[in-house]
Parts: sequence; C-alpha cells; structure tokens
Amino acid sequence: MLIPLDYYRILGLPIQATAEQLQQAHRDRTLQLPRREYSEVAIVARKQLIDEACAVLSDSDGRKAYDVSFLAKTYDRESEAAMAAKQRSKTSTGPATVLQDAGETVAAESKALDAAPDPHTPSIEIDDNQFVGALLVLQELGEYELVQKLGRPYLNNGSIAIDEGRFGDPQLVRPDIVLTVALACLELGREQWQQGQYQNAAKSLDAGQELLLRESLFPSVRGEMQTDIYKLRPYNILELLSLPEEKVSERRQGLQILREMLEERGGIDGSGDDRSGLGIEDFLRFVQQLRKHLTSSEQQTLFEAEAGRPSAVATYLSVYTLLAQGFAARQPSMIRRAKLMLMQLGRRQDVHLEKAVCSLLLGQTEEASRSLELSSEKEPLAFIREHSQDSPDLLPGLCLYAEHWLQEEVFPHFRDLANQSVSLKDYFADPKVQAYLEALPSDAETANEWVVVQPRSGKPQGKLQPAGDRPPAPPQPPAAKQAASSLTLTPVPTDRSSAASAPKYQATAAGIGAAAAVSLPTATAGRPAASTSKPRRNPSSSRRSGAIGQGLTGSFADRARTLAAQIGAQVKSLPPNKLALLVVAAVLSLLILWLILSLFLSALQALSGPSLQGEQARVSLDAPPIEIPALAPAPEPGAPAPAPVSGAMTEEGAKQIVQDWLSAKAAALGPNHAVEELQKVLTEPALSRWQLMADAQQKNNAHQRYVHKLEVKGVKTNPTNPDRAEVEAQVSEKAETFDREQLVTSRNENLRIRYDLIRQEGQWRIMDWQVMK
Repeated sequence: MLIPLDYYRILGLPIQATAEQLQQAHRDRTLQLPRREYSEVAIVARKQLIDEACAVLSDSDGRKAYDVSFLAKTYDRESEAAMAAKQRSKTSTGPATVLQDAGETVAAESKALDAAPDPHTPSIEIDDNQFVGALLVLQELGEYELVQKLGRPYLNNGSIAIDEGRFGDPQLVRPDIVLTVALACLELGREQWQQGQYQNAAKSLDAGQELLLRESLFPSVRGEMQTDIYKLRPYNILELLSLPEEKVSERRQGLQILREMLEERGGIDGSGDDRSGLGIEDFLRFVQQLRKHLTSSEQQTLFEAEAGRPSAVATYLSVYTLLAQGFAARQPSMIRRAKLMLMQLGRRQDVHLEKAVCSLLLGQTEEASRSLELSSEKEPLAFIREHSQDSPDLLPGLCLYAEHWLQEEVFPHFRDLANQSVSLKDYFADPKVQAYLEALPSDAETANEWVVVQPRSGKPQGKLQPAGDRPPAPPQPPAAKQAASSLTLTPVPTDRSSAASAPKYQATAAGIGAAAAVSLPTATAGRPAASTSKPRRNPSSSRRSGAIGQGLTGSFADRARTLAAQIGAQVKSLPPNKLALLVVAAVLSLLILWLILSLFLSALQALSGPSLQGEQARVSLDAPPIEIPALAPAPEPGAPAPAPVSGAMTEEGAKQIVQDWLSAKAAALGPNHAVEELQKVLTEPALSRWQLMADAQQKNNAHQRYVHKLEVKGVKTNPTNPDRAEVEAQVSEKAETFDREQLVTSRNENLRIRYDLIRQEGQWRIMDWQVMK
C-alpha cells in the first residue's frame, strides 16, 4: 500500500544530507523510542521503515534513482500548489478550512482513504504489516490531520481489515492505531491552543477523549487530555462569549461552561479546585476580562445567582450591573436594589462612595452628602471637593464624579452599554424617573450591622476591588477638566410651589451650554435637597440630634416660622393709636387674670385648714414611706436563667443577653418591624443606630429574615468597674434581604464578635460590638 511519506522525512534530513549525516540520523531515530504504551509490533514496524530509508539513501545508485523520482514529484507539487493558491485568491471569500471536523462521518473518511494518492506527492510503498509503524512515523512528524484521515476508518465497529489480521495481531494492532490517532488529537489540540483557536482545540481534545472512552484504553493519555481540557476552559469561554450575539447557542455554551467552573470553585472568590490552574486573583482577572463580552442582562443573571452563595465579589458586581441597567433603562428601582446590596457590603468594606452615587440617582441628596462624609476614598473625595468649591455642599462635584464614573468605569464593562453616553440631565428629566423618585419615601440615616475592627491607621481593610473596577480619582483630558472645574449648580425657577417640590438645579459653565442642565429632584416634599442661602449644619451635631431633632428642623419648624412672621406683619400694619390701645388692653387683661388667680389660691388654702409650723415629715398617702420591692415571678420550668442584676456577669447570663439581642434584631428588621424590641436589650450608642436602620427599612418596605446560632467563647468583667463586661461569642448568621417581598440578597456567615455590656438600673444592656474575624 502507498503511504504519503518519503525516506528523507522518515530520517528527518534534507535532500543535500551527506553519508555521515545519514548514519547519524539513523542512530538518533533508532534510539528515540516512542511512548511506552505502544506494542512491540508498532515499534518493530517503525524501525523497519527507518532501516529501509537509511539503506536506500546510503546506496549511491539507489539514492540517485530515488532522487530523480522524488524531485520530479516535489517540483510538480510546488508549481500546482502555487497555481491553486493564485486561483483561491481570486475566488475565495474567506479563509480556507484546513482542518476537517474531528466528528466527520465515517463515509467521508472512508471516501478520503480510498481515493488514489496525489500523484505529485512523494510516497512510498510499504507492506501491510508496516501500516502501524507508518502511522507512528507520521504522528512523530506532526502530520496530525493525516494520521486521523488514515487511521480513523480502521477504527469503526466491525473493521474487517484489522479483524482479519491484515496489519498483524488484531489485539495488538487495534490499540496501537487507537493510541496513534488519540495522540494526534492531543497534539493537534495543543497546537491549535497555541495558535489561539480555542474552540477548535477543545473539539480536537474532546474527539480524542471520546475515542479513548469508547475503546476503554489508555487512561493515562485520557487523563492528559482531560487536564488540557480543564486548563483550556477559560480560553474557550472567552472565545465563545466574544462571538456575535446572533450566535445564541455558542454563547449559551460558553455561559454553561463558566457556570460549571464556578460551581467547582465554589463561587467567584471560592477556594475550590476547577483544575484550570487559576488562583483566586487570576480567576478574578479572568472574570473581569470576560465581563466586556457579556450583556447587562447576562451579567445580572450570572452575578445575582453567585451573590447568593454568598459571595462578596459577586454582590459587588451585581451592584455594578443593577446600577448600569437602572441608569440606562431609566429604572430607579434597580438602583434602589443596588443600594440595599451595598448596605450588606458596608459591614465589611468602605462602600460609602458607591452609596453616595446610588443616593444621588435616587434623589436622596442629604443621604448622599452623609455617605460622602463617611467615605475614606481620598482621591475621589479630593476630586469632588475640587469641583464643589463654590457650593455650600459637595453635590456639584458628586454629580460630575457620578457621571464620569458611570461613563468610564461602569458602562465599558457591558457589551450592550459600552457605546452609550451618560447624562444625568437626561436621567432626571425622564418622566418615569421623576414619578418613581416622587413616590419614594425619604430614607433615614442607615448604619452598618457590624462595627468592623479597623487598624490604627484608620484605613479600611479588605477593600473590594475586583480587577481594578473600583473608581480612582477621575482622570480627565485638560479641556474636559477645565470645563468641569467651572461647573456650578444654581437654582432655577420651577412650575410647582417650593412647599410641594424640591428646587431644581441647573449646571452652568463656560463651554458646556444649556445641554448640561441637571435636574436633581428629592424624594422629600417640602425639604430642599441643598440650601444655597444658609451654610450646612455641623454633620456631627445633626447625627447626635437623632430622628426627633431632624423632624423639628424640617417642615414643622418652617411652618412655625412662617406663622410667627405673619403675626408680626399684622401687628406692624396697625395704626399707632390702635396699637397703643391694644397694648393697654393687653396689660389690663394680664393684671385682672393675675388678681383672679391669687384670690382663687387663697380660698383653696383657707378651705384646707390651718397650716403646720416647722419642718414636717414627707409622707404621702399614695406611696409608702419605704419602697417595697416587687416579688419577682417564678421562672418557668426549663427557661434559661436571666442575666444577673447583681454580681459579676456569668457565661450563662451572657449567652442569654446576646441571644435576646439576636432575637430583637430579627424582630426589628423582620417583616413585622417590631422596633420596640431593641429598647429591651440595647443602649446607646447602638440603640439609636439600630432604631434608625429599622425605621429606614420599614419606610422602604424592606425587611430581613435571620437564622442564628450562638456559642459564647468567654466572659470578662471590667476589674475597675463591675457594671461593665465584655463577651466574646461565635455567631453563625444566615440572612435574607427582601425588597417588597422580593429576595434581593442572601448570605451565610460565621463571625467572632466581642460585645460591650453595661449594667443600667440593675439590667445588663449591650452598648456596642466589634467583629474580631
């Protein structure tokens, strides 16, 4: 049978090789044995071909005769190849397909095998029992496609040529052919991998693995293929997801492979082994790289599912997705969901800057200002302050920062939003946005659920920065920066009354024009978003005043001042003579009233009897002279012991007080919003903070459901103050956050917490706590 080989290629020599080079190549090829999985039949057949090539080329007369035939076929092949290439350049519309699909039908393979060899391709005649050796030589020479074309037809079920022993012992020959074809698939896949043809590489590796699984042979080779398939998956995912959106099935396949990897890893920031060889940091960079190939809806589906593991990184990426979708689609409800997720992240990371942007887009300008005050992001805050120099607050700079951040740091990571422009003016001018913001209740100041222990430097640790996604100080071109630096917000008249709507603001700057007008409605009627006539109050004093003080300085105080002004105006409008009569009448009325009251009190004293002289005992009939302690109710059988009212704190009492706090937390933030439960177990400063948070969630129709497990690790009483104690506990908390009965986030954490307790009026209360780890 004819095989497309020549003696020079078998020895790996050029046609100009000398006799010494022939002998050296023969020795080298003989010593270079194939893989140990090959049988003796294949090794012997390969050596026969090497010996035959050396024998023919070593004989001078035989080499001359062989060279004439070899050169004639070589030159004819090169000339025809050039003509064919020239013809293809005129007629082809795309790159030619060099490789046949690994899953070709058996009929096509058989037809290719039975076709007569190309008369212009050098070939040699071999015996049938040398066929396995010829396949092995072709595989060593890198002719992987040719090996599959020649070998696969003989591996079909019921192959008569092998079963009849045409190529040798069937029990030895068949595994050799299977191994050679499988190795060709393996090496071809690696070659395509290096060339960046990831999908073709995956197909080649899958074809080789399928062959070995079907034949149940060579598990070690199959293991090599599986290892390469696992390492290839990230590249294959990128190639599939980068396809046009019309390739629905291919892109869906890429997402499915990605989900499989995430499941094996245990999430984006999980520590499981997906056998891709990517560590946590490398995988985060990979996720960041593929985001630009995913649409916003695809990212929302993917990352919201991952956030439920829970995963802090997936939650942060979900916030980005909801922000981008909510802004682009003019749906503030999605931005509100992003804000709720940030409340969960705020327990561990400094996300006040992102919360400020969310509050701004929700029209909650006062809360946006508070979030900026709490942020420790130096560079962005410096940018915001720089562009708010002529304003009583930081809103102008925050508007510029939010617009730049969305345009440069958020939108480019979404396939369907990368080319969209960002305009706060268009966002707030949308009727749907205005209707939603007007119906949105005012959010009270929120607080973190846990107080994280910070290092002495004060800089938050564990800042979540997935692959550079956190916004730095906005870099701007000189022209844009100059225009932005002159942007200020000035009040413009509105059609509605100032008592019914917040003032609007218009951006005015040289070079920006009317197109840069920004309308910032607030969610609270009757309370302006920012005052331009009076300086801001001290933020710390505002927070200390609590919810009552904030309500007093709101619309109620405004109405009181208005009423007082109206009365004063009416008095000033009276004529002088009438004003004098009015004053005299008022004085006489006060004197008469005082006289009547004095007479009435004297009459009451006379009726009560003679007065006693000297100091008398302070005894009243409605209270005993000595306080009688109330009898404490007997505890129910099996009930836990209450926290001690005297003496040192015990471990049992500490466990009870912490358990009462966890129950009160679940009740206050639960669907029934039992805020009053907090007063039974908390004291300042934790009490005010949690009351504000519970009130805010109730106004926003949001609630949480908790499942807790508690284990007290230690109790320590203050040696100088017996009314102070510290309790260390291991708290396992499973929490689900709902927005109008819709599940937003879920998490499951195991935390080591140190509680600070104080005894007040004979009862222990929790003052504050810190997360240890």
